[in-house]
Amino acid sequence: QVQLVESGGGLVQAGGSLRLSCLASLSWFSRYDMGWHRQAPGKQRELVATISSGGETNFVDDVKGRFTISRDNAKNTVYLQMNSLKPEGAAVYYCNAVLVRGSVSQGYWGQGTQVTVTS
Repeated sequence: QVQLVESGGGLVQAGGSLRLSCLASLSWFSRYDMGWHRQAPGKQRELVATISSGGETNFVDDVKGRFTISRDNAKNTVYLQMNSLKPEGAAVYYCNAVLVRGSVSQGYWGQGTQVTVTS
């Protein structure tokens, strides 16, 4: 059974940092494109950052320069380093894994980890 387990969330003051981790029980983890998404109360889930199987990264404009995403294929883990956190960054952060094979895509989600940012 595939599981994505996020950790590292918590309470932090504005301007502080957190490092989220996502451990994926995926065979061939290195072939998956990985992403972090977040959902604040009353809002839709939004993409925060992605890292492809080849290591290419992308970020939503709001977090560029403050967040970094990385992966350790030997540990089946993807990380989100969040610096200079803002109160509006408070949300449940979810890890996502996607594998595309031709016209077929296969995706998995974690249960999320709460990030609370106090002003």
